[in-house]
Amino acid sequence: MNSLDNDYLGVARAILLKGIKKKDRTGTGTKSLFGNFINFDMSEGFPLLTTKKVYWKGVVEELKWFLKGDVYAKTLSDKGVNIWDKDAERNGRDDTYLGKIYGYQWRKKSRYGVQKDQIKLLMEGIRNNPDSRRHLVNSWDVMELDDMVLPPCHYAFQCYVNDGELDLMWHQRSADWFLGVPFNFASYGLLLSLLAYELDLKPGVLSASFGDTHIYSNHFEQMKEQIDRYPYYLPTIKINSSDILNGEFDIKLEDYFYHPAIKGELST
Repeated sequence: MNSLDNDYLGVARAILLKGIKKKDRTGTGTKSLFGNFINFDMSEGFPLLTTKKVYWKGVVEELKWFLKGDVYAKTLSDKGVNIWDKDAERNGRDDTYLGKIYGYQWRKKSRYGVQKDQIKLLMEGIRNNPDSRRHLVNSWDVMELDDMVLPPCHYAFQCYVNDGELDLMWHQRSADWFLGVPFNFASYGLLLSLLAYELDLKPGVLSASFGDTHIYSNHFEQMKEQIDRYPYYLPTIKINSSDILNGEFDIKLEDYFYHPAIKGELST
């Protein structure tokens, strides 16, 4: 059993057994626990869950979209990735604009005529001052939350250089354990791998802290089905090239063995 699936399913069991029933903005209802933490050593493999197939194409294209600073859902849907379409519909704009969400915050943050590229600053900081405690990217701007179709769920991440290895920890205020979190692990695992590749470091430890950690009521049975599955060994990725600042990379996912996908309706 790999540790990622094991830890992920352990939290799922705890939510189903001990979770507090909560109302939510979607009207679906959840069981929820507050304050969970997972550490994953990247030497074990790539953090893509095996107890159900994870939407890998969506992970790759969304990360490129973030890194390009894009905030239009149509860019993704034109590539057959529709994960932001319902949010765009809720925003009610024909151009599928989503507001000042992740891509804007990461790459095009602007205030008083001054623009900051947080990803560029992060990479420069790691190269020039690896022991700094300021290797941080933040997507939560309280002054701009009303300009976002959805405030960031994973709102900040920090990097740490450790004896030739690069660690990454992200913070998530709202964690949809069945649908969202498997995607988040793969996305930040990919980002960590690409950063390490370009900065001549090895991927180290990927960590995540979760605030409201929940399972929607219409996912309880699907989550139980996943819990009953036995994990496989984790896959690996091969990076052929990477240009993070232009939002481009060429990678290959290798040896991904998985149980079938389990469908669940997205609550928006």
